[in-house]
Amino acid sequence: MKRTHSEASIYEVSSSSTSPHVGDYKGGTKGLKGNEYDVFLSFRGEDTRKGFTDYLYTSLVEKGIRVFRDDNELRVGEKIGPELLCSIRQSTILIPIISVNYAFSKWCLRELAQMLKCKRSRQQLVWPIFYKVNPSQVHHLKGRFEDAIKAHKENGDQMVLKEWKKALKEVKEWEEALKEVGSLKGWESDKIHNGYEGAFVKTIVTNVMSELKRLFLLNVPKQLVGIDDRINDIMSSIGNKFYDTKIIGLYGMGGIGKTTLGKVLYNKLSSHFESCSFVENIRETYQRQGFEFILKKLIEDIIGSHVSSVDEGIRVIKSRFTEKKFLVLLDDMDGSTTQLNALVKDGSWIGVGSIVIITTRDKRILGKAKASYMYPLNELSIDQSLILFSRHAFRKDSPPSDYKVLSRDIVSTTGGLPLALEVIGSCLCGMIREVWEDTLEKLKKVPDQEVRKTLEISYEALENEQKQIFLDIACFFIGSCKQNPTYMWDACELFPKSGIEILSLMSLIKIDEDGNLIMHDQLRDLGREIVRRENLNEPQERSRLWFYKEALDVLDNKKGTRKIEALSLGKYDEGRTYAAKKFKKMTKLRFLQVKGANFTGDFQSLLLELRWLQWNCCPSDFVAVNFHPKKLVVLDLSNSAISEHWEGWDPLKMATELKVLNLTWCRYLKRTPDLSTFKRLEILTLAYCENLEELHPSIRNLASLIELDLSSTLITKLPESIGNLQNLRVLCIFENGITELPEFIGAMKELKVIEVICSQKLAHIPSSIGNLASLQRLVLGDCGSLIEIPNSIGNLTSLVELNLEWTLITKLPESIGNLQNLRILCIINTDITELPDAIGMLAKLQKLQASICENLERLPSNICKMISLEELDLYRCEKLQELPELPSGLTVLWITCQGQSLSHLSQLTRLKTLNLDGCHRLECVPELPIGLSALHIWRCGKLKALTNLSDLKHLRYFDIWKCPSPEGWPDVSNFRHTQMRELGFKESHYPHYLRFHR
Repeated sequence: MKRTHSEASIYEVSSSSTSPHVGDYKGGTKGLKGNEYDVFLSFRGEDTRKGFTDYLYTSLVEKGIRVFRDDNELRVGEKIGPELLCSIRQSTILIPIISVNYAFSKWCLRELAQMLKCKRSRQQLVWPIFYKVNPSQVHHLKGRFEDAIKAHKENGDQMVLKEWKKALKEVKEWEEALKEVGSLKGWESDKIHNGYEGAFVKTIVTNVMSELKRLFLLNVPKQLVGIDDRINDIMSSIGNKFYDTKIIGLYGMGGIGKTTLGKVLYNKLSSHFESCSFVENIRETYQRQGFEFILKKLIEDIIGSHVSSVDEGIRVIKSRFTEKKFLVLLDDMDGSTTQLNALVKDGSWIGVGSIVIITTRDKRILGKAKASYMYPLNELSIDQSLILFSRHAFRKDSPPSDYKVLSRDIVSTTGGLPLALEVIGSCLCGMIREVWEDTLEKLKKVPDQEVRKTLEISYEALENEQKQIFLDIACFFIGSCKQNPTYMWDACELFPKSGIEILSLMSLIKIDEDGNLIMHDQLRDLGREIVRRENLNEPQERSRLWFYKEALDVLDNKKGTRKIEALSLGKYDEGRTYAAKKFKKMTKLRFLQVKGANFTGDFQSLLLELRWLQWNCCPSDFVAVNFHPKKLVVLDLSNSAISEHWEGWDPLKMATELKVLNLTWCRYLKRTPDLSTFKRLEILTLAYCENLEELHPSIRNLASLIELDLSSTLITKLPESIGNLQNLRVLCIFENGITELPEFIGAMKELKVIEVICSQKLAHIPSSIGNLASLQRLVLGDCGSLIEIPNSIGNLTSLVELNLEWTLITKLPESIGNLQNLRILCIINTDITELPDAIGMLAKLQKLQASICENLERLPSNICKMISLEELDLYRCEKLQELPELPSGLTVLWITCQGQSLSHLSQLTRLKTLNLDGCHRLECVPELPIGLSALHIWRCGKLKALTNLSDLKHLRYFDIWKCPSPEGWPDVSNFRHTQMRELGFKESHYPHYLRFHR
């Protein structure tokens, strides 16, 4: 949906809409990382626009929280467009403000339905606010909510038959959404703070802040040695009451663990502060992006405002930060960060009770900053070093007997530096003894405590091809997905598959869960220093240029040489042009990155070795002549103004070796260009080309294509030409109008992944899908017109994941028992009434997600035979009467069941999380497994007793909601640890979280 000027107010966001999350929390929970907004507000404008909602919105924004406020009364049209869907999906906390007229708005109900889908499929948080309405009225559709649903049905009665059926189906979905949100834990405006809205809003804001901090704590390594003692030392010195302003300095040599310790301390303290900010790699950031970038980040994180200049930023910090109680972690400050050093030295801007943590290699900076506490990070002891080294060299805490002496000798040479221990240990893992002895001799020649030289020993152990990959990552690809550069390295005969594996095994890089390349800043600095040493004084004589100013100087002054292999001009340069003559001497250039600029002049016989061209925000005009990078394998034109008529297509067609074409967010494309010359293309990404209606017939010629992404386009039917793509492995169709998967899809034998998500018109899956013997993931989530899947699905013997959530299917075929490799089965919010007996044959199934299956009445008795099942989710399966014997290996169990006895729960000895919700006949919670760490008991109205609570020594999360007070419990609304003794808990076993809400 394109925005018009009249619609601009619909998409109102906070003034910090482009800032990072509160505190810039890295990592966090899966599915939340990288979200664009912290909070999405859905509300009925006529009820709350100018009052409560505006007050809540303003209060959230003032805390630096990024808020999407959708005023649906101002919306044009009937369909939720991709921008709004994207905003809902990219928000961490979804807050529907349910007011008296909320359900009379179709837009409100559409948003609510979408939010609840995101809650189940993406684990997003939905926190309803019941504004002057009773949640039971919402849940049971009484009063104005009943009137609203009747009105929507009556409106549907006036439509033609086809539209009438569609409308009634949508109203049914709205009914279910209202029932579900009415049963969720939320806030009732009239019951909190006696209806005083100021205090009520403050409570909401406080909870939002706490939740954001909890979800987005900084990432730290899982296995740490010696960290607890260090944290305890610091905490005992600073105390746990934050009345004074404190600057805490952590100092020591590179690789000693300053950043890791700073992150752990930050995570421990963050819950005590209203605003937090983490500014990482300041030394690097200061050099590349300047003081202004750091200043803006601090201001956006702490007060949620934008500034346009350094002078304005300093004024804002000195005038407004004093009002705040905040936590800031400034990571890796050094003497070159002069302006930041001066600001920290003038501590008058630091609010009372605030804490600033600084990590640095230079203790003098802490003295100038008048740090109230300076903590030196010393090397690990020999015993601690041996544990850390052994974990990487032998994958256990100590070396085998025949390697004890040699291991201790190697450990003693590393000076107790955690990074060196990790890298050297990983380097030696699996090596023969002679390699160990040779490494020890090299380490003995390194001067004490020279970290970089120690690390360089591992670098020197690499083959030349592995060194080139390491240097590329250090200069250009940290944080990037490994997939695309792999194509470039392969084309340059650097053997990336084995190279990446070796670098990972040697701990020189890490690969995160999303396939991104991660590198420690010490290793990054090592790689960049190796490149700088190629020529300390003449950047043009180095192989790689990554600093914008250096790269621009080389280009503008025609200093380019044949030494330059990779050049990044990644800063947005709208209106700038790069003339061909500037590239004349760069005969070995294989990587080029530009953004917003254009090329001019005659490129005849230039860029002959170019493998990678990343030309983001490419302008619509193309003025270069003879622009023919024939060896190109990766072409990224994302976020560009190009169309199918762009004049750059013809010259680029000579890139016959192209493997990756990325056209994401090319909004002016209505039809793909002729791609017939790209016969070796493997990845074609057309996601969010929101005006794309047609694929050029030449797509049939892309015989090598293995991945095609058509998400959020206007394509409604897959053309027959796609049937020629016999090597296609991944097909993604997200949020578009596809009505059916064609019969010919069964002939695409190499397909491993089919993802069709939020395609509301998809109604048919062909029986030929059973021919896809290689298919591993079939995701048909949120396809609201899909009523059945074919019996042939049982032929998909390679299937690992089957996702049918939010569809209208009523049963699973018996053939599902043939899916012997299935590990994940998701049937959330379907109309299934019972699971087939054949499901007990799924010996490898690990997750069965069946929440909100409100018609599910029984589970097969042989479910206990599912020996691999770890997670069973039966939340809000309101008609489920009894539970049969469950698999003994369960670790997570969510139940809504109307049976009176759950006595066999004690047999689930591996159970860690248990949720009993809506078990209306349950009077006594039976004996529970003693290993339980999380217990939720919600809406169990007849509950009278709980057993063996005091035996649950590992319980860390305990939440009871809408239950009567069990016998023997203290009569309190919010438990504190001081009441735990009355429940039989020992002080050392108190849960971290405990709540009792009536």
